[in-house]
Amino acid sequence: MASVFSFQLSPYFLTNSVIKGQFRVRVQNVGSRESKVLSSDSIVVNKTSFIDQKKKNGVLYDGGTVVEEERALINGENGRLGSVAQNKRMKDVSKDLEALWDDGYGTKTVKDYLDVAKEMIRPDGGPPRWFCPLECGQPRKNSPTLLFLPGMDGVGLGLILHHKALGKVFEVWCLHIPVYDRTPFEGLVKFVEETVRTKHAASPNRPIYLVGDSFGGCLALAVAARNPKIDLVLILANPATSFGRSQLQPLLPILEALPDGLHDTVPYLLSFVMGDPLKMATIGIENRLPPKSKIEQLSGNLTALLPLLSGLADIIPKETLLWKLKLLNSAAAYANSRLHAVKAEVLVLASGKDYMLPSADEAKRLKSSLQNCNVRLFKDHGHTILLEVGISLLTIIKGTSKYRCSRRLDFVSDFVPPSMSEFKYASDEAFGFICVATAAAMFSTLDDGRIVKGLAGVPKEGPVLFVGYHMLMGFELSPLVEGFLREKIVVRGLAHPVLFTDSQETSTSEFSLQDWLKVMGAVPVTASNIFRLLSTKSHVLLYPGGAREALHYKGEEYKLCWPKQQEFVRMAARFGATIVPFGTVGEDDIAELALDYNDLKQIPLVNDFIREMSRNGPRPRDESAGEVASQDIFIPGLLPKVPGRFYYLFGKPIETKGKEELLKDKNYANELYLQLYQWRV
Repeated sequence: MASVFSFQLSPYFLTNSVIKGQFRVRVQNVGSRESKVLSSDSIVVNKTSFIDQKKKNGVLYDGGTVVEEERALINGENGRLGSVAQNKRMKDVSKDLEALWDDGYGTKTVKDYLDVAKEMIRPDGGPPRWFCPLECGQPRKNSPTLLFLPGMDGVGLGLILHHKALGKVFEVWCLHIPVYDRTPFEGLVKFVEETVRTKHAASPNRPIYLVGDSFGGCLALAVAARNPKIDLVLILANPATSFGRSQLQPLLPILEALPDGLHDTVPYLLSFVMGDPLKMATIGIENRLPPKSKIEQLSGNLTALLPLLSGLADIIPKETLLWKLKLLNSAAAYANSRLHAVKAEVLVLASGKDYMLPSADEAKRLKSSLQNCNVRLFKDHGHTILLEVGISLLTIIKGTSKYRCSRRLDFVSDFVPPSMSEFKYASDEAFGFICVATAAAMFSTLDDGRIVKGLAGVPKEGPVLFVGYHMLMGFELSPLVEGFLREKIVVRGLAHPVLFTDSQETSTSEFSLQDWLKVMGAVPVTASNIFRLLSTKSHVLLYPGGAREALHYKGEEYKLCWPKQQEFVRMAARFGATIVPFGTVGEDDIAELALDYNDLKQIPLVNDFIREMSRNGPRPRDESAGEVASQDIFIPGLLPKVPGRFYYLFGKPIETKGKEELLKDKNYANELYLQLYQWRV
């Protein structure tokens, strides 16, 4: 995907008995109160389990719900849990998110990762354990669980840039593997597996997300292979299943022979192989800043970041690095031997500039080896992709239709509105050129018939059904959606179902405009989706002409291709929705149609390709709909012109509330349909 976009140690639950200073402690039971995940074997402070500590302090945590928050002092000398200063309930943010909500992207950087990791890596002799970042907060109601499985560093802070965003829609847990822990790979698999089974037992109808970074990708695949009946969604960032073909394997004998005095330089050099320092330092720099300001901020960030990279020698000391390389070898072998058993839904995020692992090639292999695998390639990113600018994990999950709260994806109830950083990126980068080039001007009609500039005449409260004309290639969509988002109105566009299939996806597919349409709220155009959107009082965008209008032929500029019978009037009346007709001009003047459908059919190879796509692709209407049902999907040949301005006019809102007769009388409904058609003509 192209990019979307006073740190303290307090946001982390740590169990290190030698860490000095204050920490805000958040403890959650992964399952029931008897869950072994938080047993005395897993989490210990001063030789006492946190379960015992919470009983002593009178604090109860159950089913993943935090009912109390503590501030504790962990003494570095004896590891005792100090006094509790105050109790208070966490803010309830379980309600639905509003448009342009704050996802916190850009407020954390790699510098924060290194600062916090420096404290977390101090040896405590403890085994692997889970922690929950407090900055994640409390998610929306019925949110699924996300378990983060770290890479070779084992710290568990690999999602630090994404904690706030993910925490709104996931219950986030991160695995921490202490520096001097020597648990073998199968032991780690069983540890994660136990947590997965506990969470599944508590919520059997809810998916569990495993986000595996590098080594964690092997761990996620292994757990999925051993638990094919559990609903798992795997997000694999440059998975280390390709370790056998990596540049790290020959490093093992060299490291074993390397004098201790020279080891400190190895992690420093590895940092440049693992990721791109420039992309790490660019996080938090606004795209809209002048070039001079950008360079100044980038220089300052690099100056602060580079000296900290030497701290990787503490995160991965020599003996730990040797152990981790051996662990990677066994992890890759274990996961690769069980790929055939993986039934889970898988999304692979592969970097084009991963100099540690051949991740781009590995993505191709995994796509062909796994039963249900999608791939997104990020050409300009390095190995530590989740710590680099330009990668918003939640945006990727949303754009690839991977976010769901139950066994099946529900485009209505599972929708997460666009965040502020997503909106900024869409405005500046994804749709930026067409929005600037066309300088959209919007006009709306008030109840008294007056036409005013802006969207004052558009109802702010739903349900609202916008009915309009689709211009060439649907280029009018981007400025329209952006204009409504500026008013904090999310328009749910009803799109052709082919946009939601992965039939044309390959191992080199990047995060594209098609993915961005889903992030902005597009849903497949089906009767059930229209029904559910209107029932939830949404603002719905409908083009009756659909693909036939967007992919029109030569000489059909601004021609309406609507079906003869109304398909939406009685549905709108069923929910008392307000119908707003609208029209757009300007789009058919930005390009000349050089090759239309009839021209492309005369080219043998192209004709075969179009036929194959149409044969395998979904059709939103049956043949009874006439001309609008017979459109095959194709990309026309266009000759660009100097773009003019787009003009949008939203007509006077038509109320259907109280007009129940529309539900019974087809003739009455057709009269209203013809009224809308004639308004546009």
